Amino acid sequence: MSDSISNPVWTTCKDAAGIAGNIFAFGLFVSPIPTYRRIIRNRSTEQFSGLPYIYALMNCLICMWYGTPLVSADNLLLVTVNSFGAVFQLGYTILFIIYAERRIKVRTLVLLLAVFSLFAIIAVGSLQISDRMIRWILVGSLTVVSLISMFASPLFIINLVIQTKSVEFMPFYLSLSTFLMSTSFLLYGLLNFDAFVYVSSPGHIRYLLHHQPLCFPFFPSFYTAGLMCMHL
Repeated sequence: MSDSISNPVWTTCKDAAGIAGNIFAFGLFVSPIPTYRRIIRNRSTEQFSGLPYIYALMNCLICMWYGTPLVSADNLLLVTVNSFGAVFQLGYTILFIIYAERRIKVRTLVLLLAVFSLFAIIAVGSLQISDRMIRWILVGSLTVVSLISMFASPLFIINLVIQTKSVEFMPFYLSLSTFLMSTSFLLYGLLNFDAFVYVSSPGHIRYLLHHQPLCFPFFPSFYTAGLMCMHL
């Protein structure tokens, strides 16, 4: 379990990294807004998918729970960033359900209920574990698994990107924000001696770097593509 150093300079650096991560994450959370303006304007989800938002919501909920004092120590900035993220992703999902076709609407609603049910099971179940260390390890492991699924969710659109050679919904500044956010939380995890935070963050960075060549001369991240909710 994390055991932060009480040195004021160390603590300031840790908090600065976490705050920076929150700021960069906000840029990602608002990135789907242009897509939803289009959906609202056309009153149709067209060929967009709501699945990436379901993944993102589940990820935010689990990471938020991990950051609470009931699970890990001194991780308030994880709670704030993932709380905001959960609110944004829930809002996007609800809007998607409103404008989707009936078949997709029902499927997305079922998935949304499944996400909340699974989160409730994780939260309540972990509280039944009296040993704080085991609880930390269990929820932390689930956080890493959740992040991996988050990284994998945009794989649904790889074929589309390759076929069209277009990154219309994946502007470079979003990939840059993703990279900076991941780097910030890597530092935050290292400075907070939290293995589950700093182990997850480099995976995100490697994912960005390894998949950029697939996008030819462009600079997108498939994580961002997932958040932008491209075609299945």
